[in-house]
Amino acid sequence: MSISGFTGPLFGKLSTVQENNNSSFLPEDSEATRAANAITKFSDSANDQIPALVLFTGEITPEKIASAEAFAQNLGSKILVHSDGKLLTDADGKEVSIPISDYFIEGVPITTFPSEDGKAILANFPISVQIATELLPDGKEPALPGVVDAIRYYATDFAKSNGFVTHTTGFAGILADLFGAFGSIDSALLLTTGVVVALILIVVYRSPILWILPLLSAGIALTLSGGVVYLLAKSDVITLDGQSQGILSVLVLGAGTDYALLLIARYREELHHHESRFDAMKIAWRGVVEPIIASGTTVVIGLLVLLLSQLNNNRGLGPVGAIGIICSMITILTLLPALLVIFGRWIFWPKVARFGDADEKLSGAWAKVGAATARHPRKYWIGATAILIVLAGFSSTLNATGLATIDSFTKRTDSVVGQEVLGKHFPAGEGNPSYIVGPASKTQEMLKVITDTPGVGEAFPIPDGPVVPGQPLPKPKIVNNQVLISATLENAADSAEAKETVIELRKNLDAVSEDAFVGGFTAVNEDIAEANARDNKLIIPTVLVIIFFILVILLRSIL
Repeated sequence: MSISGFTGPLFGKLSTVQENNNSSFLPEDSEATRAANAITKFSDSANDQIPALVLFTGEITPEKIASAEAFAQNLGSKILVHSDGKLLTDADGKEVSIPISDYFIEGVPITTFPSEDGKAILANFPISVQIATELLPDGKEPALPGVVDAIRYYATDFAKSNGFVTHTTGFAGILADLFGAFGSIDSALLLTTGVVVALILIVVYRSPILWILPLLSAGIALTLSGGVVYLLAKSDVITLDGQSQGILSVLVLGAGTDYALLLIARYREELHHHESRFDAMKIAWRGVVEPIIASGTTVVIGLLVLLLSQLNNNRGLGPVGAIGIICSMITILTLLPALLVIFGRWIFWPKVARFGDADEKLSGAWAKVGAATARHPRKYWIGATAILIVLAGFSSTLNATGLATIDSFTKRTDSVVGQEVLGKHFPAGEGNPSYIVGPASKTQEMLKVITDTPGVGEAFPIPDGPVVPGQPLPKPKIVNNQVLISATLENAADSAEAKETVIELRKNLDAVSEDAFVGGFTAVNEDIAEANARDNKLIIPTVLVIIFFILVILLRSIL
């Protein structure tokens, strides 16, 4: 309990040591990573930028276009505020004034332009991913949602005075809304898991009191594991992301409760045979320690196989989950037995397990199932196997290709609505282009292949100098005999259609040059999907083989 007092506050800080940058999950030899490394030589901002797209729809006139342009150019000088317009505060509660431009990439122009159908205006604000992943002055909230909230506040005020409807979307807007969705998910997940586990325990034990002890023990195991994970992640020993943190909570509560059920069931049996509850616990503990450790060790080793993954987030999940299982085993085998003995037999009220009484569990429905299985083992194993084979046949229907980011929301957030409206007036991939790096000597060939690929809108080489409206584009920028081409996709950058476009684009460019690499947000997502597919072919068979040998050792039998 005293250890929990130390690790509890650390568990509350887990979100501050998360690493949620998708591109950092990829192996170094992936095409998107190689493209990103080459892009950095042209401009750090290409990889660092997460665009916030502010969309204004309504009656468009030259005066309103000019007004929107002025708004966009002056937005950076405005002070960062909350969504209600109030100033931010620091850790001491004092108001602070921070210009929004502090979170923009210095030197990257802010662009504003109308749609071809004359019904919308789009402003693109280049937010720095490095700065936006830092915390706000209060030291609690990430900066990106705060920056997007401020942009939305000022954009809404401007839209009202000019007769526009506005939405803030783009990668920055979507990520900010995801932060908002995940902001309360940990507490909601813990609460939901706790309620479900409590209901299961109440049904199993038919006691309004007993369920508290195993749930309390599992909760302490969670804080213990969270504290250990925090210290290791802060020291860069392991990698933690939002997915791993959510899985850790469910995994520890589920495993802890599972081990607790086994211990309590054996303890209750022994209370009928021993007058001393201390003696009953000794025998019960000896009976469950081996299966609990064997079960937990199997899961731990299975999780550690994720270290073979090509994706850093999967490799991070392995140790995080393994730490959770180890902490569950330790807590349930130490703390819970002590609590059960201290509280005594009355904790099982209203069905108190008394010495010498018949165990009602030996005459219940499951006892009859067990007896029937013992009498006709062949019939039961053949029937159960047949059912499992039928169910296993449905595994081929599993679709694990993932969701587009906007499809991850259960509600229609501002960024989701904005992305839909954006696709009606502009190419859906506007503001989040794909980047192609290739030999400068084959610039025109690559441009033709890129623009001829279905799903690609416009494409142009990154110019070596500023672009002056009404004047010809400057010559392409060439670095190490390579050129960088920006390509706007017709579909949203995180959509399945955009991934298919990138796959086709890579095939077509390979015919031009093997040194042409496609990068950008869509390419990163596609390479993550490919790495996951390769991992499945390696990790699943490896886990099965390891579990087979563990079972052979535990059961002392090959068959």
